[in-house]
Amino acid sequence: MLQAPSLAMLAGIRHGFFTRSGGVSEGVYATLNGGTGSDDAPDKIAENRARMAAALGVKSDRLLTAYQVHSPDVVVAERPWTHEGRPRADAIVTRTPGLAVGVSTADCGPLLFADSQAGVVGAAHAGWRGALTGVLETTIAAMEELGADRGRIVAALGPTIRQQNYEVGPEFVARFLAADAANARFFTNSIRTGHAMFDLTGYIAERVARTGIANFEDLGLCTYGDPQRFYSYRRMTRLGEPDYGRHVNAIALAG
Repeated sequence: MLQAPSLAMLAGIRHGFFTRSGGVSEGVYATLNGGTGSDDAPDKIAENRARMAAALGVKSDRLLTAYQVHSPDVVVAERPWTHEGRPRADAIVTRTPGLAVGVSTADCGPLLFADSQAGVVGAAHAGWRGALTGVLETTIAAMEELGADRGRIVAALGPTIRQQNYEVGPEFVARFLAADAANARFFTNSIRTGHAMFDLTGYIAERVARTGIANFEDLGLCTYGDPQRFYSYRRMTRLGEPDYGRHVNAIALAG
């Protein structure tokens, strides 16, 4: 797994942006697929997630992810939930030691948050819809309700598709410009007429900065551009593969 130095230095915080290496899955899922929404064998997914939980120092049933719907919705985790009972949301926060909260991604932006002094952590899945509709802001607000202070919160962005590989159509651009004309700065011209290249990571960084969080780290890694380490929904689509694996990105309070 990969770690953000800004989070790794915090006492009592464990985290990881897991790559596709170190698991038991095969084929397009090779090898550390944590995506319960994929068509991979359930026993292999369970083993992969157990390995991730162990790396985070928690029991396998205490690595929690939600049913992600590309929303701004956030939930508070106080105890483990079952796969069938997982909430529909795109961010999870907790102040319960020994629970790892995470998000699954395969191009979208995974963000991990921590206020080590308050003992509050969170994870957010920021695709373009979630970022545009405010998932970062709702995550931070939910952490504050648990006692965090945004002046102390450290935020880190893990492997995400980068602008050079993220082509979008005119309707996409129009939606962002309708929200804020200044969003034009996050687009550059594509070689295809009428299309553009979108800077999702730059947009995420801007939204985080607007919240007042000063301690923000971007690992600077591209899921699409590094097939040896990362899964990518867009790369899968381009190659015509039947499915794709998902990364798990998670954070926990030691306990």
